[in-house]
Amino acid sequence: MQIRKLSKGAFTLVEMLVVIAIIAILAALLLPALKGAKDRARAIECENNIRQLSLALNLYADENMDLLVNNHGIQETMDLKQNWANNIEDWLSSDGNTNLTTLTDGKLSPYLSLSTTVFKCPSDRSVAENGPRIRSFSLNSLVGDPGNLTNKFNPQLTQFFRMSDIPNPSQIYVFLDEHPDTINDGFFMNRWDEYRWGNLPASYHSGAGNLSFADGHIETHRWVLEDTRRPGVKGGAGGTFVPAGPEDYNWMKEHTSVRKTVQ
Repeated sequence: MQIRKLSKGAFTLVEMLVVIAIIAILAALLLPALKGAKDRARAIECENNIRQLSLALNLYADENMDLLVNNHGIQETMDLKQNWANNIEDWLSSDGNTNLTTLTDGKLSPYLSLSTTVFKCPSDRSVAENGPRIRSFSLNSLVGDPGNLTNKFNPQLTQFFRMSDIPNPSQIYVFLDEHPDTINDGFFMNRWDEYRWGNLPASYHSGAGNLSFADGHIETHRWVLEDTRRPGVKGGAGGTFVPAGPEDYNWMKEHTSVRKTVQ
């Protein structure tokens, strides 16, 4: 019987298995790096979106005698539809979850060339019953005109009605990623003397959230505590909660407003 010799340059089975094993090892090493690169790309896109919102806020003030845009709660947003963004979001089938017109009819939209993508963080994958939600960002409740909510929740703090009212614009945030469990209107509010989260910042970017400040700069702030970095729960985690520690809560409080001066 004639034994057929392997042709020159052919791989043996052992060599093929070694090559496959090397490829698998390289893939295992590269995949986390690729995921990290994608996450960073989404974080940069989020930064760009929140930067555009902040620029629109400043342009609005420039054209309206320094007055900041309306920043209403749920009921006034629904009744008047004169807010910076006119949608109310939930986990159910509300029109505001998916109707882009509620964004393009908002007061900031003309300064955004009617773009709707800027209202969304690309890392926000929250999906309501009627589809992916269209807004991830909220506005500091003490920035802008809150209408009938003026002085209701934090009477001890200054409400900034004009851009020039903000004494330290590099320290006061305007827009932020809001956690998918608490986002509804565009009015990010906590009762800052109660030491309890009602609205929670998001942590889409490796445990950090993006915020824009009144001077225009963007900050990616990493939250210290695990209960601040909690994952979103479809339907919402439910209710307010006391922070596990003061670090994140106090940081947000210090960057929200300043106490009123006693006359």
